[in-house]
Amino acid sequence: MTGDTADAEDLTQEAFLQMFRKIGTFRGESAFSTWLHRLSVNLVLMRLRKKSLLTSSLEETSGQDPENSRVREFGAADLTLTGTVDRVVLEKAIQALPAGYRMIFHLHDVEGYEHKEIAGMVGCSVGNSKSQLHKARMKLRELLQMNWSSAPEEGH
Repeated sequence: MTGDTADAEDLTQEAFLQMFRKIGTFRGESAFSTWLHRLSVNLVLMRLRKKSLLTSSLEETSGQDPENSRVREFGAADLTLTGTVDRVVLEKAIQALPAGYRMIFHLHDVEGYEHKEIAGMVGCSVGNSKSQLHKARMKLRELLQMNWSSAPEEGH
C-alpha cells in the first residue's frame, strides 16, 4: 500500500504497537486476523492522509529554488479544496442514509467486515446484509447525484 519498503516496515511495527495498545477493544465478534487487518489498513490510510496534506503559504516560492517549487496560479481550481468539499458531501450523504443502511454500509465498506460477520453482529441473515448494503449504495449514489446536479460550478 505504501510502495516503500522502509515505510512498510515502520507501519508494520506501528501496527503491532497499536495492536498491543488496543487489544482490549477486540470484541471477538470477528476473526482476530480480520480485526488486525483492519487496524493495519486504517493505520496505513491515516499515514497516507497525513503525507498528502501539504500546507503552504501564499508566498511559498519565496526563498526556494525555482526548479523545485510549485507555482500556484491564483484563481485556478484548488484540487485539495475540491477533494475536501467532496469528502464533506460524501459524509453528509452517508449521514442522510436510513440508520439500518448506514450501519451495514459502515460495517462492510468502512470497517471491512464480511457479510457473515455482519449478520452475526446485527442478528440478520447474510442475504439481508447483502441486500441492505446494495440498497445503501444505491441510496448513497442517488444522494450524491442529487448533490452534484444541484452544484453551481463545474458540473458536480
